[in-house]
Amino acid sequence: MGNKMAREDFEWVYTDQPHADRRKEILAKYPEIKRLMKPDYNLLWIVSLMVLTQFLAFYLVKDLEWKWLMFWTYVVGSCISHSMTLAIHEISHNCAFGNSKAMWNRCFGMFANLPLGLPYSISFKRYHMDHHRYLGGDGIDVDIPTDFEGWFFSTSLRKLVWIILQPLFYAIRPICINPKPVSRLELINLVIQFSFDALIYYFLGIKSVVYMLVGSILGLGLHPISGHFIAEHYMFMKGHETYSYYGPLNYLTFNVGYHNEHHDFPSVPGKNLPLVRKIAKEYYDPLPQYTSWVKVLYDFIMDDTLSPYSRVKRELKGEVKQE
Repeated sequence: MGNKMAREDFEWVYTDQPHADRRKEILAKYPEIKRLMKPDYNLLWIVSLMVLTQFLAFYLVKDLEWKWLMFWTYVVGSCISHSMTLAIHEISHNCAFGNSKAMWNRCFGMFANLPLGLPYSISFKRYHMDHHRYLGGDGIDVDIPTDFEGWFFSTSLRKLVWIILQPLFYAIRPICINPKPVSRLELINLVIQFSFDALIYYFLGIKSVVYMLVGSILGLGLHPISGHFIAEHYMFMKGHETYSYYGPLNYLTFNVGYHNEHHDFPSVPGKNLPLVRKIAKEYYDPLPQYTSWVKVLYDFIMDDTLSPYSRVKRELKGEVKQE
């Protein structure tokens, strides 16, 4: 991708995000897309199988040597953990049970959260809905890095460290940008999660806990799948704030690579996003897209014109309604 530029601040815009207008235009032309806005019940057995796989892994790694524990933690555990965060992303959009059963989705999200080790599901839902409604919104969208991140992580070495520490920044950024009072469901998520962690430690030992926690941290840091964090909204080309990826890693990530399609139609489950692209191909094929998340990570680290500042940021107008 060309057309790159150095930045010492965010790319400020004073227009609305493009996804709402494109959604309206596509639906007027292809109303059949509304039929794709339905729950994906396959999530129920896929997520359950992933959770059980991690439960089995907790047992299998409990007596491994440390070097082999860390090997399997990165090769297997981190992949499943990152994939599980994207399953939780699907569930946050009520794709497991539908909008009419919101609490069922929240409970299922907490179940999917168990192998990650840290309470994540409920808080993610609260902030992620803001990300969709107010993409790039100053003080609202916590997917936007802080000014400190943009200023400090500006060299290749520092950007490498920033990517490794992505889980840390995603955890502390909401507190810095848009703190919210803790909800009852978040407290329930916390109690359930830490009770589960204590049971794993009591029955299986510290190595199973390390596999669980370190796998989650590694999976969300310097990992091929983590390229989607950069690929989704970092502005490699001026004028484009959302990008799609159509490569094979979508099979592990519930099609999160179809990111323009997802922001245009957030109520369409990941399974159906390729159909959205197929139906409205004249809208999506001309947009800039990626073929490799690994290359995205490499380009972001090595290109000195790219940094955490490479994001579109907008001043919000009117009333803001948050989760």
